[in-house]
Amino acid sequence: MVRITLDMDDVLADTYGKLVDFALTDFNTYHSREDFYTKSLKELLHPRQYKKLLTRMQQPGFFKDLALKTDAKPVVQNLSNYYELFIVSTAMDFPHSFSEKFTWIQTHFPTFPKKNIVFCGDKSILTTDYLIDNQPHTPIKFTGKHIHFCTPATRTTNTAPRVANWAEIADLFLPAL
Repeated sequence: MVRITLDMDDVLADTYGKLVDFALTDFNTYHSREDFYTKSLKELLHPRQYKKLLTRMQQPGFFKDLALKTDAKPVVQNLSNYYELFIVSTAMDFPHSFSEKFTWIQTHFPTFPKKNIVFCGDKSILTTDYLIDNQPHTPIKFTGKHIHFCTPATRTTNTAPRVANWAEIADLFLPAL
């Protein structure tokens, strides 16, 4: 059976959206929400503001209430009919995030097999056929086929294939209706 690994942050969960919310509420900025979806946080914020956002991610509670990406749940449920699925997250930079991320997965995907949830520091350990990930450096390390889930922070990365949302993932992997 073909195996697909799904990254959690900014693929299943809207981590970037939560950071944008913090930027708009915590900082005196003239930027609009739309601005943050045409350029990255690093491009728009002062270096001290950007560092403060990264510090927010280190605080307990950051990962527990991330929004689910649009269409992620029904597409994942449909994919599970055709593929063996895994969810992966690099949690080493945020040690408190293990339990929050695990709880988040169980909340949004309660029937997802626990044995198919992987927390790691290096995705090169994965041996699946596909990895859907927002990180542009992953293709260098991952031995399967990488599908780049684009975010404002990685929009200029020249990796292929690229997807912008879960509808495009469905188009790639699911039979036409």
